[in-house]
Amino acid sequence: MIKILHNNSCSKSRTVLEYLDENDVKFEIIDFIENPLSKMEIQTVLKKLNCNPKKIIRFHDTEFQELNLNIDALSDEQIIDLLCEHPQLLQRPILIKGKIAMVGRPIENVKYFIGK
Repeated sequence: MIKILHNNSCSKSRTVLEYLDENDVKFEIIDFIENPLSKMEIQTVLKKLNCNPKKIIRFHDTEFQELNLNIDALSDEQIIDLLCEHPQLLQRPILIKGKIAMVGRPIENVKYFIGK
């Protein structure tokens, strides 16, 4: 079963859910806005994505701009703490299947991911 880190206000996230539903792919929704991820959960997702925390920050998000942060001055741990405090800054959707994960954009990548 695929787990989806989902933000309902995100059109890309909703599009992925629709695609999975239309193609009878079983999935579990994890609304990380309503239920923010713990530090350990974010670290686990990063490991499955095989990336550092900077890669999953939404730099163009209004809230990120309002925080006026120098992201290059922050450690990985500080970025993870930032994501715990401000979950809307997390890229979305993120699909998790076993030991691997991917950011669900573009939709063509999702099609490839679920086919594996």
